[in-house]
Amino acid sequence: MTEPVAKPVITQAMIDAYDEYTHLTLDRRRFMEQLTKLAGSGAAAAAIAPMLAANSAQAAIVADNDPRVKGQDITYPGSSAEMKGYLVKPAGQSGRLGTVIVVHENRGLNPHMRDVARRVALEGFVALAPDFLSPLGGTPADEDKARDLFTKLDAKQVTADGVATVAYLKGDKDGNGKVGAIGFCWGGGAVNALAVNAPDLSAGVAYYGMQPKAEDVPKIKAALLLHYAGLDERIDAGIDAYKKALDAAHVEYTLHVYEGVNHAFNNDTSAARYDKKAADLAWARTIAFLKEKLA
Repeated sequence: MTEPVAKPVITQAMIDAYDEYTHLTLDRRRFMEQLTKLAGSGAAAAAIAPMLAANSAQAAIVADNDPRVKGQDITYPGSSAEMKGYLVKPAGQSGRLGTVIVVHENRGLNPHMRDVARRVALEGFVALAPDFLSPLGGTPADEDKARDLFTKLDAKQVTADGVATVAYLKGDKDGNGKVGAIGFCWGGGAVNALAVNAPDLSAGVAYYGMQPKAEDVPKIKAALLLHYAGLDERIDAGIDAYKKALDAAHVEYTLHVYEGVNHAFNNDTSAARYDKKAADLAWARTIAFLKEKLA
């Protein structure tokens, strides 16, 4: 009888190394070298790496053919050129709805983010997930290539394209004129930047996103809901300064830190970092917030 293969043990140091890799401070070769040292062998590292990464084959929470929603790929005017996006609306829509921009992580508009957009639509919103890699040809199928493209994006153009997306949704025939935004990781930082630069944004939800400069915070007009992961030292280092600036500028905000969970805890396609309890709680808070602010 053969012995059962033990499940690889994933440590916090491995998760931290992957976080460095995904946020461009480690290249793939150096990440695998570091992971091999932590895992004890190349074979163990090879088994662990896919568990740290997002799995694009993971089943969607809301399938792309779910009859409760209607989704389509669209193009719309960006700040200087055409933007690509995925627009989703409830199938049985009655009356005008609040609209929500769904901003992807630093892998672009992939199947997971399309799934998140459908989840938002299922809650009774018009949801638009823009492809912020549109100026570079759009999100490629290879996630490592997508990751590399983010180094070529111009931050000012990203924000300008976000402002253009707000304007587009304000004019959507099924929308009520109120626009919110929800973003994850890179997208969380993009939502914070959008709140600074889009006075027409009614509500912003940032999941573990980079904070804006303190001097820009007084420009924020939107109400904010901020979700942070307790183990995310890189992003959490900016929390205190952000809170101080928000308080000084009298910006309406609510901030939650979910103790004992990692960056990307909401991404259910990443087995090692996903935390269902924290993700479910944050999502419930997010939907309640958006329903209140976009009614």
